[in-house]
Amino acid sequence: MKVKDIMTASPACCSPSDSLRDAARIMRDSDCGAVPVVENDRVVGIITDRDLAVRAVAEGKSADSKVSDVLTRDPRCCSEDADVDEVAHVMKDSQVRRVPIVDAKGKCVGIVSQADLARAAKDGSTVSDREVGIVVERISEPASGSGKGSTGAEESRPAE
Repeated sequence: MKVKDIMTASPACCSPSDSLRDAARIMRDSDCGAVPVVENDRVVGIITDRDLAVRAVAEGKSADSKVSDVLTRDPRCCSEDADVDEVAHVMKDSQVRRVPIVDAKGKCVGIVSQADLARAAKDGSTVSDREVGIVVERISEPASGSGKGSTGAEESRPAE
């Protein structure tokens, strides 16, 4: 099964210059917890609801602050033509819950979440229930040296 078969197509995106308020509204209006950040049609980052809470609100940033202040830069992406097991490996290896999907030109065309992966396993893709379990376990491991639980590298890496 290919990534394009399980991804959420045409995800809502924002730009690095958008405000945190804009990003939060996109998440609210799109009922999602992560938004790819694009510039010149290329994925340059991702911002999550947890980024807004931990890197923005908890740090006293204004709602008018820029997405570029809190995003995770250069997230790992997958091709829409990749096999589903590739996106599972990216999630596991990078400890992230969501992976932006790009076309051959690098344009963001979708996003795959941990839940999409679980549904794919249920529907009989090449990813097994066991593999999904390993992905979820690996994503949930504490960040190296932190001593605290982590909810994924996308939400715990510092912005550059």
